[in-house]
Amino acid sequence: MRKKIVAGNWKMNKTLPEAIELVENILKANTSAEVYKIFIPPFPFIYPVSKAIEKTASHFFVGAQNLHDKESGAFTGETSLAALKSVGATYVLVGHSERRSYFNESAEFLKNKINTCIAGNITPIYCFGEMLAEREANKHFEIIEQQLNESVFHLSAEDIVKLVLAYEPVWAIGTGKTASPQQAQEVHQFIRTCLEKKYNKQIADSISILYGGSCNAQNAKELFSMPDIDGGLIGGASLKAEDFVTIINSFS
Repeated sequence: MRKKIVAGNWKMNKTLPEAIELVENILKANTSAEVYKIFIPPFPFIYPVSKAIEKTASHFFVGAQNLHDKESGAFTGETSLAALKSVGATYVLVGHSERRSYFNESAEFLKNKINTCIAGNITPIYCFGEMLAEREANKHFEIIEQQLNESVFHLSAEDIVKLVLAYEPVWAIGTGKTASPQQAQEVHQFIRTCLEKKYNKQIADSISILYGGSCNAQNAKELFSMPDIDGGLIGGASLKAEDFVTIINSFS
């Protein structure tokens, strides 16, 4: 049975008091215990958020928005896997479209980050997806398969099941545009087919694939009703407790 996951990527938002207030309001709400809930705040808030959730028993976790592939060293402004684990992070985003475009993160660098996560026993949430021009040129399947091949399909069958995938149609992030549930399902089904082709059906059916394109309180229920969509990587809607709780409770 695949995990149902709702992960909130706060990006570069909130102060510490605002972060704690948001987490406490979500923790107080009635959320489905079956859903894995992941807060992904800015680095300075990881430890206090992890402390805030440590007494909960209903699948709350904390993740990081990035990590470096090296264990340690002279990499000013970067953060290591060991440092993240020491403050309570158990998940980390790898390959988010904003890291790819704003910070020119290459496929090879992302591959190294994935390897670091797997070796260090932290769960990577690998983000990938097409730009608007690629979608309009009907190259989205080609781009998606390429991004899987470049950065994660080198993993063994034993290791590939240790990650979470997050499909990000880049044209639908922060634009207010959203792929229809049918469009999203079509791509998620294709991703699962790629997994089956590379590995096998059992592995393909065991990996959670999240939708990361402007999922919100209004469209989550319909998106999550699709057979190959196992949850969402939530942006702006994760900054509002009421909206995030609604999304968590949107599984049929």
